[in-house]
Amino acid sequence: MRLGVLDIGSNTGHLLVVDAHGGAAPLPAYSYKEPLRLAEHLDDAGDVSSTGVAALSAFTAKALRVAEEKGCEEMLPFATSAVRDAGNSEDVLARVQRETGVQIEVLSGEDEARLTFLAVRRWFGWSAGRLAVFDIGGGSLEIAAGADERPDVAWSLPLGAARLARAEFAEPLDEERLRAIRRRIRTDIARDAGHLLRAGTTHRASATSKTFRSLARICGAAPSGDGPLVPRTLPLAELRGWIPKLVAMSPQELADLPGVSPSRTHQIVPGALVAEACMDIFDLPELEICPWALREGVILERIDQLSVTDEP
Repeated sequence: MRLGVLDIGSNTGHLLVVDAHGGAAPLPAYSYKEPLRLAEHLDDAGDVSSTGVAALSAFTAKALRVAEEKGCEEMLPFATSAVRDAGNSEDVLARVQRETGVQIEVLSGEDEARLTFLAVRRWFGWSAGRLAVFDIGGGSLEIAAGADERPDVAWSLPLGAARLARAEFAEPLDEERLRAIRRRIRTDIARDAGHLLRAGTTHRASATSKTFRSLARICGAAPSGDGPLVPRTLPLAELRGWIPKLVAMSPQELADLPGVSPSRTHQIVPGALVAEACMDIFDLPELEICPWALREGVILERIDQLSVTDEP
C-alpha cells in the first residue's frame, strides 16, 4: 500500500510517500518538505508563536494535497518535541485540525526513542546483538538500547540542536561560556546514563538524524549521493579534533563544509557537543550512521499492525 508519513519535527515538516507491505523494506516514492523551524518559533512563555502555527497549518494543508495527488491510501501524521513541549500544544493541534482536517498525533519522547530504535534494529538486523541508538533532533535527544525489537530502555532529553542553539548560543561564545554549556550537556546525559550502562554490554552503537549525518560527513564519511548502503561512521577522535575548528568558524564557513545546509549552520556546534558527550559518557569510540530513523519506525510499526489484522 502507499502511505504518506507526515513528520512535524522541530526543524522541518516532511511528508514522505512510501510504498510499503509486510516483509519488505519501505520504498520511498516521493518527498516533500519545508523548513518550519518550530523550535525557533517559541515565545518567552514557551508557546508556538502565531507565525509558527500559521506556517505549520499551511504546510500541513499542502502536504495533504501532495499525499492525495500521489495516491496515498493513508496518512500517518505525527509531531515531536517542538509541539510536544509547547505550552499551547493543544491549541496548535486544534487549529491545524480545524483548518486542514488533519489530526496530528504527538509522540512522547519515549515513543520517539522506541520507534527510532525499531527502525535501526530492522536496518542492522539481529546480528547487531545488543543495540544502542542515539538520535539528535531539533528539540530533543533520544537514547534507546536493547537486544530485541523493542528497547529495554528508552528516554528523551531536551538537548536538541535547534533548542540548544536558541537557548545557549544566541550570544558570542568565550571559553568559559563554552565550558559551562558543555558541562550542562554532559550532566544532563550522565544523570540517567545508568539506564543503559547497567542493562548489559552494547555490541553495536548507531546514530540517526540529520545532525549526526552532517557531523559524519564533516569527519570524512561518504556523501549521501553514494547511496544508503555505503557504511558510514562518526569516530569520536575525529569529532573531538573538529569541535574547536567548528567553534571558530563563521556561519558561511560552516555552510561551506560538506553535508552542512545553510539553514542548519547554527546547529552544528551544539549538535557536535551533544554527539561528543554521548560517545564519551557511554564509552563509544565511534557510532555507525543508520539511514533509517523515526519516520521509518512509524511506517514499520504500521505495517506490522496491518499484517496482524490481515492474518486469518
